Amino acid sequence: MTNSKLDIALATRADVPGILDLQERNLRTRGGALSVPFSREWFEGAISDMPIIVAHRDGRLVGYLVSCPMAAQAHVPIIQAMLRVYPGAPGAYNYGPICVAESERGRGVAGAMFHDLRTRLPGREGIAFIRRDNPMSVKVHTKMGMREVAEFSHADAAYVVVAYSG
Repeated sequence: MTNSKLDIALATRADVPGILDLQERNLRTRGGALSVPFSREWFEGAISDMPIIVAHRDGRLVGYLVSCPMAAQAHVPIIQAMLRVYPGAPGAYNYGPICVAESERGRGVAGAMFHDLRTRLPGREGIAFIRRDNPMSVKVHTKMGMREVAEFSHADAAYVVVAYSG
């Protein structure tokens, strides 16, 4: 594989098909780690609410990182469970999901998208959950500067809540 340049940018509506494709390939129901699928309409609306960061290599979408107001996902039962154990600071936002193509893992894509998001949302707290049985994700997020702040269970799975200040 060539070591071509990674391009990090704000998502546009043109990125939504690539985001949906990457999401589909990484859902838990297909052996991946993503717990909650979002629709085309949800992504199209979310792009106008808060930054969604995308990574492209050679014109191909290879990663995305969502940020959204807590209210945008407050109806999702797993988010409700997370907020019961850690509601966050005033103005906190939901960080995630983050998804990186399998071919790009370990190449700094997650860190690059995270750095870009933090510069766009300075001083605000981002909160996310990670399945406890996904130690690689916990390790990556800790390495990026997030701290474990709480734990919860949902649908017979254990989760850790991580948070950071932009």
